[in-house]
Amino acid sequence: MTKVATIAAEVNRKRVLCRVSIEVLREKWGVSEEEPMRTVGENRIALQAAARKVIENEAYEEDGSIIIRGENIS
Repeated sequence: MTKVATIAAEVNRKRVLCRVSIEVLREKWGVSEEEPMRTVGENRIALQAAARKVIENEAYEEDGSIIIRGENIS
């Protein structure tokens, strides 16, 4: 079972993986574990804004990805 949904962003012509846990999706939008990407698609604007905040704060993980946390989502 998927525990994390991953979307991609482009920053300075480089691909950045943006991860959000199923738990965060469930807390924010009541997602079922079977359809996390539907929720990601339906809430793309909010997730993109959250990813932008994390990237602007340069809060990258060691592998260069970012993690979108509940507090990042408006």
